[in-house]
Amino acid sequence: MSEMRNDLLKTVDRMFDEHCPKSVRESAEAGEWPAAMWQALEEVGLDRAALPEAAGGSGLEFDDAMAALRRSAYHAAPLPLAETMLAGRLLAAAGLDVPQGALTVAPVRPNDGLEFVRSVSGTTLAGVAHRVPWGNVCAHAVVVGELDGKCVVGLASTAGASASVEKNLAGEPRALLRFERARLVALAPLEGALSRLETEGALYRSVQMAGALERALEYSLQYANERVQFGRPIAKFQAIQHMLAVLAGQAAAASAAADAAVEASLLAPDEFAVSVAKSRIGEAAGKGAEIAHQVHGAMGYTREHNLHYSTRRLWSWRDEFGNETYWQTRLGRAVTAQGADALWPMLSRL
Repeated sequence: MSEMRNDLLKTVDRMFDEHCPKSVRESAEAGEWPAAMWQALEEVGLDRAALPEAAGGSGLEFDDAMAALRRSAYHAAPLPLAETMLAGRLLAAAGLDVPQGALTVAPVRPNDGLEFVRSVSGTTLAGVAHRVPWGNVCAHAVVVGELDGKCVVGLASTAGASASVEKNLAGEPRALLRFERARLVALAPLEGALSRLETEGALYRSVQMAGALERALEYSLQYANERVQFGRPIAKFQAIQHMLAVLAGQAAAASAAADAAVEASLLAPDEFAVSVAKSRIGEAAGKGAEIAHQVHGAMGYTREHNLHYSTRRLWSWRDEFGNETYWQTRLGRAVTAQGADALWPMLSRL
């Protein structure tokens, strides 16, 4: 780890240690916006960490920005940092200005379609986007679709668009946004924008799950060494040691897959590497959360213990921007389309 990244992660840790206690996570799940935490995040430039300097970024390399995002997931920060990073990068790639404040993206479900309608007075937006992350609290949404046969990226106000709000298993808001001839704040073409939204969104969720798995492993190791049964810590029992070893393996696999996908996506999201990461880390999320709760026993299912902040996010994020089955199918199609002779070169480049 470079000295600069080490300093960055120490800063992120200090910020979330101060502004992300259990009481703030609980109030966020109850619907209260953690304003102090978001302000602290903006003050250190994390909201724009993934942007190039020309677009108002803080000058970090993309892999360093992803390390900060991963650390925010380690702390179970109840904020739309991933969505803001993704929205900002889409705007910057299209040559549009990135507004201040938290941002979200739409559509996030493959079957949702937003219609861009050109008129004399300007281009408007119509349609419904389901389960938009933090769509009820972000002032703007970056919307992607097609206009005149070309992919476009637009910036739309969410004022009056939120029709209903649900929550995922982690207690994070997922809004239904209904746009009815909404006037766009900005619009520009971006080749492959629809694919980029899906692929880069999957990359960010993969990075976040890797961070949450790391935290779940730490909780499990700590609990196993503190919990005494039959006169000794349960970590001394062979069965528990085996479970912890499997959990550590899942966390390590997730970390390696996330790192590989980030490295391959420094300039633009690499669909093959992201497909591998989202598939593998999705599997690790399911198996890792299961083992972590087994190690903790009944205590792990209580709100008193912090484990659930990590595992509920793992269960939620694995299904967003495509679950492992979706990306495994994409992988299979990509491999068969290239033919048998291309399989090994595709695998070995990772």
